[in-house]
Formats: sequence, structure tokens, C-alpha cells
Amino acid sequence: MRASVMAGGAVALGVAAFALSPRAQFLAGGAMANLSYRLQDHLVDYDLEHHDVTPAQVWAEFRLQNELASKVRQTFPRRTFHPVVAMLVCMDARIDTNELVGDTRHNYYIVRTAGSAMSLKEEEMLELAVANGVKVLILTRHSDCAAEKAAATPELRAKYPALVAAVDERDRHVAEFLARPAIAARLASGALLVKQLDIDTATEHVVEHAAAP
Repeated sequence: MRASVMAGGAVALGVAAFALSPRAQFLAGGAMANLSYRLQDHLVDYDLEHHDVTPAQVWAEFRLQNELASKVRQTFPRRTFHPVVAMLVCMDARIDTNELVGDTRHNYYIVRTAGSAMSLKEEEMLELAVANGVKVLILTRHSDCAAEKAAATPELRAKYPALVAAVDERDRHVAEFLARPAIAARLASGALLVKQLDIDTATEHVVEHAAAP
């Protein structure tokens, strides 16, 4: 009953949005996308974390869900875009880039790494994205980050030295990236904007990152 009421509300919201402005349609689409997450959140039969399952069973369920989802995608093809925004985001699954901006249209290049850390290959990938038309680059970090916790815990620093080194060198790599000639030139001309943001993991609200003194 609850699901049908929510679905009916979503349909009504969608119909109303199409009769209003493009901004209203965008907001309604974001709301309905958010609703779709909520409709799935309570389906414990599809929750692979809290069941006593083997890796083989997890893989089988993954394949099944992909088959279902890909059939929907084949039936309702998506438009493709050339993004003008690129985001560097932690691999933490709690950070959903669609929910972060309320936009499901894949208008963003997304680079995911542990702890939102860059290495040389990420620097080059982001520079290539800028060369291909990206105008805004968003570098993020988030609260309750496992990689940052590892870097702050002596026993974990010893256990995961490569991960810890990536977190320790994060600021250096950002500065190195911003100093790359192609990036520095676009920043100086105003053709590129780079923002460093902190994400609240619980709400996905963002604020500008305050560098340590």
C-alpha cells in the first residue's frame, strides 16, 4: 500500500511538472529519482550486506540485477551528453553523485578513488577531461571517510601504507595538478573553475573545503 501511494504521488508530481517550467521539471525529476532510491531501500531481499551469502551468490545476484536494469535501459535509451563538469569523489558507496546534485542525466565526469586521492594518472585524466571541454572541476572529500581514518590510526597506517600515503599526499597532488601548465593557463584566463568541497556523508550537503592552517 505504501509503495503504491508513493508511486501514485510520483506520477502526479511528474504530470504537474510537465505543465510547469523546465526548472520545475528538473526538480521534479530529481525528486522522483530520489523517490526511486527510497522505494528500493527497504527491499531487504536485495540487500547483499546483511545476509549470510557466499561470494558466488553475491555475484549471481549482481548479474541478475544487471540483466533487469540493462533491459530497462535498452527499452528506454538515455541521451548522451558531453560533460562540462568533472568531479573527484571517494569510492565510498554512501556518496551518490546523482543525489549530490539532484541530476540523473550523467552530465558529469566522475573519478572515484579511495579517499578522493589523486595520483599522476588521475591528474592526467582530469587534465584530459578539461581539454575535452570541462569548465568546472570539483574536488571533494567527505565526513566519516575510512581512508582518512586509516591515515589517522597508527596500526592502520602500518597495515595500509600505500593508501595512507595517498591520503597524506592528497594536498600535494592537488597543488601539483593546479600547477600543471594547461590547467594553470585555463585558471588564469577564467576558462576553468576549480572548487574543493567537503561532503556531509549523511546528508550529501556540501561546503567549501577549508585548508588546514
